[in-house]
Amino acid sequence: MSGEALPSALVHELVLRALREDLAHQDVTTDALFDRSVSARATVVSEEPDDLILAGLDVALRVFAEVDSHLVSRAQYTDGDRVPPHANLLTVQGDGRSVLKAERVALNFLQRLTGIATLTAKFCEAVKGTPVRILDTRKTTPGLRALEKWAVRLGGGQNHRFGLGEGVLIKDNHLALADGDVAGACRRARERAPHGFRIEVETRTLEDVRQALHGKADIILLDNMIPAMIRDAVDVIKGRALVEVSGGVSLANIREIASAGPDYISIGALTHSAPAANLSLDLVKQ
Repeated sequence: MSGEALPSALVHELVLRALREDLAHQDVTTDALFDRSVSARATVVSEEPDDLILAGLDVALRVFAEVDSHLVSRAQYTDGDRVPPHANLLTVQGDGRSVLKAERVALNFLQRLTGIATLTAKFCEAVKGTPVRILDTRKTTPGLRALEKWAVRLGGGQNHRFGLGEGVLIKDNHLALADGDVAGACRRARERAPHGFRIEVETRTLEDVRQALHGKADIILLDNMIPAMIRDAVDVIKGRALVEVSGGVSLANIREIASAGPDYISIGALTHSAPAANLSLDLVKQ
């Protein structure tokens, strides 16, 4: 999937915040060892045995530029590219002291976001040939939601709500405060939510599904249902609402879940449990 640019102002803000966190008291080790410039060349390398979907490369480049505008960085790929095992991703030339100060922050962004994009791509590949679309959730790292949801898109997934104001989703705890009245909650949301908002409601039983239909929900979320129960729910719904499945989804079972007939499968693990890509920065004195 081709790269999609992030807003420059957002990247700038997040990079500065991360650098302030890491360099709040300077780099005492580097400053103690080197009192003058050391010409060096750094290469960021994938240590993974499998392909990666690259995400966060432009963010990493911004980190190096913010630390030292004289560093010369060259990327071998662009965000959204599929890169082979053990590929060289980018090079940085200039003062080695500056590279050392930027290294961890740059890698943190690149490893985290590439991990999300790569895991998303694996889930999308697992449902290839079906009409199911893979969605993320709001289970993101505080402050990094825009970056992480962007990485999901690079991996081929789609974004669910960015925030609470972007759609009505009646979940189990809403229903707990509404005395479990699924149909009533849907009707009340329809009456009071902004015009044009689709009404989605979480269900856990087939009776919940029937109540959601009585409440005229636009999307019915089947939470933690096994594939056989998902099929039964899809049969009950009969196209009268879109069907989303969530909970208990893994690479091992997603194909079976997709074959049960939902329109969407939402996966919190895309952002809250994606393993960071194994990348390293190799630095040599010139």
